Amino acid sequence: MAKESKKDLQDYTVEEKLKSLYQLQLIFSEIDRIKTLRGELPLEVEDLEDEVAGLRTRIANFAADIENLRLEENKRKAKIEEAKAMIEKYTEDQNNVRNNREYDLLAKEIEFQSLEVEFCEKKLRQYAAEQKNKQEEIARTEGLLEERLKDLEEKKAELDEIVSETKEEEEKLRERAKALEATIEPRLLQSFKRIRKNTRNGLGVVYVQRDACGGCFNKIPPQRQLDVKMRKKIIVCEYCGRILIDPELAGVKETSVQAPEKKTRKRAIRKSAEKKEESAE
Repeated sequence: MAKESKKDLQDYTVEEKLKSLYQLQLIFSEIDRIKTLRGELPLEVEDLEDEVAGLRTRIANFAADIENLRLEENKRKAKIEEAKAMIEKYTEDQNNVRNNREYDLLAKEIEFQSLEVEFCEKKLRQYAAEQKNKQEEIARTEGLLEERLKDLEEKKAELDEIVSETKEEEEKLRERAKALEATIEPRLLQSFKRIRKNTRNGLGVVYVQRDACGGCFNKIPPQRQLDVKMRKKIIVCEYCGRILIDPELAGVKETSVQAPEKKTRKRAIRKSAEKKEESAE
């Protein structure tokens, strides 16, 4: 079955291939139109989702910091209790010393433990201030998160409404595109999609308009235009790389610009002759 399918694809004429590509281009353009209707909404929703995730992570980080500060607080409080117990012990020991040297040593220990208490109390005040700041940051971030969640809900509802309106149409177009893609050689289809991707307006196949490329509007040499009209090989624009087809294949009738000018000239000649006859009479 696979060989048969491959053979069938090879049996298509260049004209048939070009016609299929142009029909596929029309379908893709319709899908692009639907995407344009959605506008920047999908990106806006994505950005808001990222921002919401970022805010939640920020809140979680602040909460983790507060928890770490509380653990440090407990350690410092334990050290204060330990230092106070040592101060009490050394103070009692001073009453039982045998000489000044022992007394001075205990006095130094009491001083050291007192400094330890002061240092730990200073750290506790610092931890309290940091916790307060982080709690305020959490409150501010939660307020911002609430706003962003509201924005996200609105944008999602707006996007869902547009998607629901165009979903059926888009699905049908994609089914048609898939069926049409099956009739085009993989290499040619891949080239067409690559061209589409690299163009600003998503047009991979364009017809010749007024002796110019319908994509980039650069002039096409007469011989190249003739090759396009012959439909014997795939011709691409030498400037933008788009696949070129003639207007007739695209179902477009070219209007003659020269014809009205000739008609006007004939009328002008006729009127001039009539004036000469009148003057002769």
